[in-house]
This record gives sequence, structure tokens and C-alpha cells, in this order.
Amino acid sequence: MDKLLAVRTLLEVAEAGGFSKAAQRLGVATSSVTRLMDSLEDSLGAALLTRTPRKVSLTDAGIAYVEQVSKVLDDLAEADESVFDSGAAPVGTLRISAPSTYSRLCLAPHFAAFLAEHPRVFLDVVIADHFTDLALDRIDVAVRIGRADRDANLIVKKLADNPRHVVASHAYLARNGTPQTPQDLDAHECLRFAYGGGYRTRQVWTFRRDGDEQRVDVRGHLLSNNLDILLESVVSGRGIALLPEWQVAPDIRTGRVVRLFEQFDASPHSGDAVVYAAYLSNRRQSSKVRALVQFLETRLRASGEDRGS
Repeated sequence: MDKLLAVRTLLEVAEAGGFSKAAQRLGVATSSVTRLMDSLEDSLGAALLTRTPRKVSLTDAGIAYVEQVSKVLDDLAEADESVFDSGAAPVGTLRISAPSTYSRLCLAPHFAAFLAEHPRVFLDVVIADHFTDLALDRIDVAVRIGRADRDANLIVKKLADNPRHVVASHAYLARNGTPQTPQDLDAHECLRFAYGGGYRTRQVWTFRRDGDEQRVDVRGHLLSNNLDILLESVVSGRGIALLPEWQVAPDIRTGRVVRLFEQFDASPHSGDAVVYAAYLSNRRQSSKVRALVQFLETRLRASGEDRGS
């Protein structure tokens, strides 16, 4: 018995829900599928399938077995693909993760161009506003925003700067007054991004100008890990927020929101945040990873220059 063939056939039977449907998908006789499943069960000494006139389904033992062998087959497929992917031309599935708002505004517009340049690559995009475990989640490249040095165990590549602006709506400023200095924020409703660590009533925003640094405690009634929620709350007049330029630049240009403290560089902490790509060291030789990182570096830098002009 070809064990690998038997395992792959078992997965097909489980998905199809019957021997004849699985046989049609595999292009073989139904009797061949039945004999192979009988041989597999005999070799394991356990029933993997429950057979009824209408349906074939996995037993509890079958479910446990499929769960384990699926991991093995995934690893085997990944090993096969890594051999192909070490060549000059990118090929195979490329699984990437990225934050929701950034992927929608800054990455999604470029995916079509990347796939056009690399027609043998299949993109699998995972939206995650938390830092994914690249090994556990089988992520080839994670696009992240923050301090790149926090990923000391990964290979990181800066893709773009990540300047931030303090913004408010005309309605909010008319109602509550315009803060003249960063320290005035203490008297205002500040809408804050949740960076982890649980709920905090206060947060520190850092402002720099001419080498001097000011750290301002801010607080407010809205905390969210979603940038879209914060921007919409700013537009609706709920308060003041510190948001990335790539998100708010169009609204500043159209006057939908007002940028405050233009003479300052602002950030939500003392470290400088950038947009960067992170990947495991065993992806170093992957041509598809190199292609994506180089592509994004070029595209995102150009996009940043367009916003600044």
C-alpha cells in the first residue's frame, strides 16, 4: 500500500463525503478508493470511516488521524514549495499578514500590480491587528507598524516612514476651543489607539521640536484598536486623535479635519515607529519573499512621497 496515496485519498473521501465522489475527483475507479481505505484501516487497526448508504464520514479516530496527517502534508507541501521558490522566479503561495486599516488603504491598491509582475505567485492575505506568530500561523511576511527593533528574532526590513498627525474636526474645536500647545491637550477629550496591555485611562503622546521633547498625558472616553473607528469619531466631533499620515492626509487636504501642532513631530510613545516587513530566517532565500519586500518598499516609498507633495 502506498501510504502517502492512501492518506491523500482519505482526505478526499472525508471532504467529498463519499467514495464515488472522491473517485470522480481523483479520476480513479470507486472500487480502488474503497480497497485503499480498507487497507489503510487494516494497517492502523482502527476504523477511520463510518459508512452509510447516503454518506461516508470520519469516525472520532478518523478525525484525530486526519488532523495529524494534514499537518504532515502541509509541511511536505511547504518543503516542496521551498525548493521551487529558491530559484530566480517567485512561485507558489505567499501568505502575508497586515493590519486592517493599513492593508485597506496602503497595500490593497498594489496587490494587482504585484500579481501581474509575478503570475506564478498566489497571495493569501491575512488581516490581523495583532502581531501574528509567523511560525504558528505559517506567515511568510508580516507587514507591521511600530518599532522594528522589537522583532529581534526576525529578519526585518523598513518599508516606509510612519509620521503621525494630531487632528480634530472644526465642530469639536468650535465647541471646545483650539489647543495652542501640546500641554493643552490635558484639558481635551483625546481618542486613543489601544496598543495592548489592557485599558488605561491615560496615555502618553510624545512631541518633538528642534531637539526638545515634550511628553503629554492624554485621556478620554474612547479607546480602540481600530484606526477607522478613531478617525470617524474625530470627524463626528467626539475629540482629538493622533493618527498616521497615510490615513488622515486626504481628510486634512479636503478640510474634513484640522491638523494641530504642525511644527511638532508627534508619536504615541518615545520610540520612532515605522512600517516594516518581518519574516523568519528560514524565508531568507525565498524569491517570493524577496520580491514582495522589494516591491512594497518601492511602492510605499513612492506613495509616501505623493502624500507629502
